[in-house]
Amino acid sequence: MIDVLTLVVGLAALALAVWCGHAFYRDQSTKDWHFIGMAVVTVLALVQLVIGVVQLSRGERPAKGTAIFVAYLLGAAACIPGAGFVSLTERTRWGSATVAAGAVVLGVLQVRLYDIWGG
Repeated sequence: MIDVLTLVVGLAALALAVWCGHAFYRDQSTKDWHFIGMAVVTVLALVQLVIGVVQLSRGERPAKGTAIFVAYLLGAAACIPGAGFVSLTERTRWGSATVAAGAVVLGVLQVRLYDIWGG
C-alpha cells in the first residue's frame, strides 16, 4: 500500500471526526458542508480501494492475508457513506455524532490496513 495515502486518509478521517464532533457539541445536525467533507474523505478511501486492488492484481500481497486486507479495504470505503446515510435519517445532533464515530472508525481501519499490508 502507499503509506502516504493511508496517512492522508487517516488524518482526513480524524479531521472529519473533530469537525462533526464539534457540531455535536454545539447541538447541530450535519449540514451540507459536512456532507462535502464526507465526500472528500470517501473519495480518498475509494482511491485507496482502487490502488489496493491494482496492487493485488499486479501480484503484490499483504503480509497478513489477502482476504482480510480486501475486507478492510471494503469496510474503509463503506464506512463514511454508511455514517452519512444514517446522519441523513437522524437530523439531530446525534447525526453529527454518528458521522464523528464513523470517521474515528475509518481512522482505526487505516491503522489496521497499514499493519495488515506489512507496515
